[in-house]
Amino acid sequence: MANMQAKAYEQQARADAQASAFEQAQEKKKQDLLQAQARAAIGASGVSAAGSPSEVLAANARQNQLDLKAIQYGSTLRQNNLNTQAGISRFSGKQAMGAGLINAGSTLVSGISNLHDPNKAVKFGGSAFA
Repeated sequence: MANMQAKAYEQQARADAQASAFEQAQEKKKQDLLQAQARAAIGASGVSAAGSPSEVLAANARQNQLDLKAIQYGSTLRQNNLNTQAGISRFSGKQAMGAGLINAGSTLVSGISNLHDPNKAVKFGGSAFA
C-alpha cells in the first residue's frame, strides 16, 4: 500500500513538471507577443527606439525572465514536496512491515510458551496416575 502511495506521489511530481513546462511555454508566447506589440507601438509612434523605449523593452524582458523563473521555482518546490512524500510513504511501509514481523514473532513465542502447562507436566518420583 505504501509503495502504491509513493508511486502516486512520484506520478504527481512528473505531472507537475509537465504542467509547469506547458505553463512556461504559454507564458513565453504571451510575453513575446506583448514585446512585439510594444516594439510595434514604438515604431508606429515615430519615436526612436533608442533611449527610454529600449530601456522599457529591456526592463520588460528582465521581468519576463523573472516570471518564467518563478513558475519553474514553484514547480520545483511542489515536485520536491511530492518526492519527499513518496520517500516518507516508502519508509512508513518498511516500518510497518518490520513492526508486523516483530509482532508476529512475539505472538509465536507467546503461543509456544503457553503450550507448557506446569500443572499438567509429569512429575518425576511420583505416580503418573495420581
